[in-house]
Amino acid sequence: MSLMDKVKNLLGQHGDKVEEAIEKAGDMADRKTGGKYSGQIDTAQEQARRFVERSGGEGEPEDRGSPGGADPMGGGRPS
Repeated sequence: MSLMDKVKNLLGQHGDKVEEAIEKAGDMADRKTGGKYSGQIDTAQEQARRFVERSGGEGEPEDRGSPGGADPMGGGRPS
């Protein structure tokens, strides 16, 4: 079993906890930098969430506040 297979397996089992950790880490980084890099931190959190979703994490993909509801990766919001 490759490393990526192991990661996908773990994300499938613990995706909710990974999502929680992503949120907490981003919030902590935002506090430590005094909000100076909020946009970049939010982008990193979103990219991490998308990786989890693509790799077998639990839950459905969500639009988490991208401008205008558009998906920055080229997709749109479901109708």
